[in-house]
Amino acid sequence: MDWKVLLSTFALLFVAELGDKTQLAVISMTCKHGKPWPVFIGATLALALVTLLGVMGGRAVSYVIPASVLTKVAAAAFVVLGVLMWFEVL
Repeated sequence: MDWKVLLSTFALLFVAELGDKTQLAVISMTCKHGKPWPVFIGATLALALVTLLGVMGGRAVSYVIPASVLTKVAAAAFVVLGVLMWFEVL
C-alpha cells in the first residue's frame, strides 16, 4: 500500500468536496427525509461508484496519453473553467 498516495488523495478530495453541491444535496436529503443513515449509505455508494469510474477511466486514458500531458490539460481546463465562471459565462 502506498500510504503517501492514499493520504494525499484523501486530503485533496476531502478539502475539494467541502461545501460542494454533493454535500449540499446530502444535507437537503437528510433534512427532507429525516433518515441520515440511508442517505449516508446511498451517498457513499454513489460516490464510490463515481470514483471507480474516474479511476478506471484515468487508467485507460493513461495508456494512451502520458501523465505529464494529462496534468497540463487538466490544469488548463481548470483555469479556463475558472475564468468562465469569473465572468459568469457558466
